[in-house]
Amino acid sequence: MRSLFIAASLLIATTTVAQTAAQKKATFINNLMKQMTLDEKIGQLNLVTPGGAVTGSVVSSDVEAKLKKGQVGGLFGIDGPAKIRQAQEIAVKESRLHIPLIFGLDVIHGHKTVFPIPLGLSASWDMALIERSARIAANEATADGLNWTFSPMVDISRDPRWGRISEGNGEDPYLGSQIAKAMVKGYQGDDLSKNNTLLACVKHFALYGGAEGGRDYNTVDMSKVRMYNEYLPPYKAAVEAGVGTVMSSFNVIDGVPATGNKWLLTDLLRKQWGFKGMVVSDYTSVNEMSNHGVGDLQAVSAQSLNAGLEMDMVGEGFLTTLKKSLKEGKVTLAQIETACRHILEAKYDLGLFDDPYRYCSEDRAKNEILSAANRAEARMIAARTFVLLKNEKQLLPLKKNGTIAVVGPLADSRRNMLGTWSVAGQHDKSVTVLEGIKASAGSTNVLYAKGANLSDDPVFAKKINVFGTEIEIDKRSPDEMIKEALEAASKSDVIVAVVGEAADMTGEASSMASLDIQPSQKKLLHALKATGKPIVMVLYTGRPLTLNWEAANMDAILNVWFGGTEGGNAVGDVLFGAYNPSGKLSASFPYSVGQIPVYHSMLNTGRPYNNEEFSKFKSNYLDIPNQPLFPFGFGLSYTKFEYSAVSLSASSLKIGGTIKATVTVKNTGSFDGEEVVQLYLRDVVGSISRPMRELKGFQKIFLKAGESKEVTFIIHSNDLKFYNSALQFVNETGDYELFIGTNSAETQKAAFKLTN
Repeated sequence: MRSLFIAASLLIATTTVAQTAAQKKATFINNLMKQMTLDEKIGQLNLVTPGGAVTGSVVSSDVEAKLKKGQVGGLFGIDGPAKIRQAQEIAVKESRLHIPLIFGLDVIHGHKTVFPIPLGLSASWDMALIERSARIAANEATADGLNWTFSPMVDISRDPRWGRISEGNGEDPYLGSQIAKAMVKGYQGDDLSKNNTLLACVKHFALYGGAEGGRDYNTVDMSKVRMYNEYLPPYKAAVEAGVGTVMSSFNVIDGVPATGNKWLLTDLLRKQWGFKGMVVSDYTSVNEMSNHGVGDLQAVSAQSLNAGLEMDMVGEGFLTTLKKSLKEGKVTLAQIETACRHILEAKYDLGLFDDPYRYCSEDRAKNEILSAANRAEARMIAARTFVLLKNEKQLLPLKKNGTIAVVGPLADSRRNMLGTWSVAGQHDKSVTVLEGIKASAGSTNVLYAKGANLSDDPVFAKKINVFGTEIEIDKRSPDEMIKEALEAASKSDVIVAVVGEAADMTGEASSMASLDIQPSQKKLLHALKATGKPIVMVLYTGRPLTLNWEAANMDAILNVWFGGTEGGNAVGDVLFGAYNPSGKLSASFPYSVGQIPVYHSMLNTGRPYNNEEFSKFKSNYLDIPNQPLFPFGFGLSYTKFEYSAVSLSASSLKIGGTIKATVTVKNTGSFDGEEVVQLYLRDVVGSISRPMRELKGFQKIFLKAGESKEVTFIIHSNDLKFYNSALQFVNETGDYELFIGTNSAETQKAAFKLTN
């Protein structure tokens, strides 16, 4: 009885402390806002950039003057304790009310220590590892003066033509939701007032990855059933994880631009999901609503505020028009004050009112950025994201003897190692693949030849080289470079061809109509194939590519995405067997662009084609298979894993209950290794058509050679819920199928019923 009393007392005390903290914050903000003029309240809604790392052609003007007038709520695009302290001092010492600024930057996959691109990180299927990458990024970013990141990006994408697929987590809402939660936790930790935690911003709300034609900023049009079941879950997961801010997207939803969409920003985000934080626009997305045809700057600014937007990034429509709109009755003072309050609350939570310079420690910057420990973790993490797509005759891992010819335009390219959206990354600190191979090769003789340009097209190269020279066209002719590569190959026992995309061939505004490897590199690969020597293709890419010829003709293919600062060393680790690759695709690789979208959770058709012999009047192609070249969840290992049949704890599951599904996985090869055991479900009969397979669970396990392990999944009836045509989140009784296996296409099957 006494223990119950103590527990109750502690609960009451904790609740009282929490209430006191909330009341203290409310009192502080209330008192501050009573002192603020209308202009100062509107000024807090203004997010500007003095230049630097920006994503549009517009750069803010007269920033210092606006800071002094209290017309700026936050700055982004700069980093470094000295620069940030200088700007903060202007706001704190020279503005009337001394309100500190919030400082943001696109810390997307690491800060100065750069980790693999997000699509690569998602291929690890390792939530602890992904959270750790965000924690290190937060530590470095805050040591560099920052307190806000525009990450995680959780847009579901099933169209690899869209360049920003590289910045997200692939095609699946369940996997994307788990990653969203891990990233938010990694950035924000358990206390935003600590000087090493970072305010996260989930983006782009919403549906941005569904752009028609894979063309960036383009129209998105889908049913609400699809939205709720397939595209919205990762954003919701981030909100449930406590993400502090949300960024609106560029696209329209039901014909209304997201930045001015009240159903999205108020009805869904705040009323249905209970979001309490601050909503910021994407770069000039308020202004760009005019291009969508919904009004001039004053009209779209008022519409955005009315919809629930609170901070205007760069466009300054709020700053220049809201006062007029208030006088004309187009917005209310309450709306302006609510927006201002949410921004001030974010600053309060970050501890900026207690100490505006808490993130401006020169000592932290010197000791904690690009440290040896961070680089070691980046190397370890990168290796765990690589996906082995092919390994004929166990060519990999390579032996540490003989001679290797390392060829290809990305083999010794330091500039391309970090990948897209590595804003603060230092390219000169990155490790090349050639360096990584030499460091891991032991007594192996390593020869090198560039072999080809990333592209021979100067017009294309100019488009890619906006942020620096990533495609460098050699002074030598393509034939001269291939000749040099063939000379190196002739002296070698095995060829390692390092090919693929330049860093900014993916990312924002990097849509591609063709997903083939560039013709210059294709020509090199064909020439190398003609030598008859075994070839390992090391593939750098920020998206699924069409690799039909490569899959048929290369002896081994290791997809390394863009591995970041230590990516070259990680490639060496994997090629020579210091680490056995365990990555699994989070986005399907198509046979052809004409097949897009192709993904694992597609609906069935009334005339399904099940890969049997061709039959007319079925839902199929005449020239390619229906299934992808490499399916979702696919990834090989240097060892082999064998799955038993699935065992269920019961033949039926009651609503509100659970059922256990168990398989035994055995490592039947000669290498220790990790395997991602994947669980998929299918609702066989529903009130609406349901996907053929939906990912509902996964476990990453380690098995020594010859070792077996029993893997159990506990399925709750809630895991079977979905949004029906009335947008009700429901269970429906009936028949279900369960699949467990090594990828979405290779599974063991069992069946059960859901009952009342």
